[in-house]
Amino acid sequence: MRFPAGFRWGTATSAHQVEGDNVHNDWWAWEQQPGRILNGDRSGSACRWWTRAEEDFDRAAALGQNAHRLSIEWSRIQPEPGRWDEAALERYREMLRGLRRRGIEPMVTLLHFTVPLWFAERGGWTREDAPALFARFVERAVPALRDHCDLWCTLNEPVGWVFSACIRGTWPPGGRSVGGAMRAATNLARAHAAAYHAIHRHQATARVGFANYFRLFDPADPHSVLDRFVAARQDRFVNRAFLDAVTAGRVRAFPWRAHIPEAAGTLDFIGVNYYTRDLARFDPLVPRQLFGRTFPGPGLPMSDGAYGVIYPEGLYRVLRLAHGYGRPVFVTENGIPDEDDDQRPDFIVSHLREVWRAIEEGVDVRGYYHWSLVDNFEWAEGWSLKFGLIALDPATQVRTERPSAQVYAEICRSNALG
Repeated sequence: MRFPAGFRWGTATSAHQVEGDNVHNDWWAWEQQPGRILNGDRSGSACRWWTRAEEDFDRAAALGQNAHRLSIEWSRIQPEPGRWDEAALERYREMLRGLRRRGIEPMVTLLHFTVPLWFAERGGWTREDAPALFARFVERAVPALRDHCDLWCTLNEPVGWVFSACIRGTWPPGGRSVGGAMRAATNLARAHAAAYHAIHRHQATARVGFANYFRLFDPADPHSVLDRFVAARQDRFVNRAFLDAVTAGRVRAFPWRAHIPEAAGTLDFIGVNYYTRDLARFDPLVPRQLFGRTFPGPGLPMSDGAYGVIYPEGLYRVLRLAHGYGRPVFVTENGIPDEDDDQRPDFIVSHLREVWRAIEEGVDVRGYYHWSLVDNFEWAEGWSLKFGLIALDPATQVRTERPSAQVYAEICRSNALG
């Protein structure tokens, strides 16, 4: 099973989860509040990438990887409304140069969930000028980094963030307002559009997309009209709404309805983040979940922490879905929490078989970024979920390569599945 020449084989990370000591953003403040993070965990020094990222870049290169997706931290670059930290921009330039020197092509994500604390305290993504404030950050960051990167991801999982932060309230700012959530979603689409145009003004050859969170919803009872209805409604909102916004400039995915003409056509590629599948059953008592109760369902193995079922065919299905939007595709995240590494080797191989299958059927998949290179701080789950090819003890910073790292390395080096 050979992959196309030039296929990108890499891993993905995000700034707050690996850099450490991002003290100026909303997540750092959130972590200090009791009960917000599982086991009272905090990101702390994380994986110490702010000072030692190159050591892990060496590990990625030794494992045969030729690509890496990382994010830059807005709150480092603009810690206060009128202050820009040129030293932070220089550190990011240094990191991107370090990747390229090792033969690793970077994809840079401009917003991976976290925002500066000053931005959050003034209303965050619900404020009217939020897209303009984000665009101002992009206008500063892209010219500084464009010599070392031409593949840009504006936002990571905007709809997933809206659900966790504004509807469920388990992420900062902890909102529980559907109306506020839909204002935030519309502003995120406007922010993406503003960033897309800004990047292309500064770098005509840039390729710009975003990472969409795909989660399959199948009806718990395929014969039930109501189960099919709620599964379709959840699919429309989670998997397709933001793609509709940035391709057609409009959204009709209850409860999000918006006309965003400036966002139409602002997409050069689609990033696919895929982990698992749910079954959906109609339940009038859960309106915040679009009247559908979701659950893993029987018959499939479950990952650590009840994170989700292992369903490789789902990656093929969402790649086919993304292909329908007529853009090239990158698998920007795919992985599994698996501390003892007894599931990850087969997880990687089985999911890549589905990527190969999609390519054989004409889906233009350009690369695969495994989540993640090293164990990192997993948001509200703290340090409890172990996604890394390389295990990390956050207290000692000792790293231990898991067997799955060599499984993936063999695939990367051969550009093929055996």
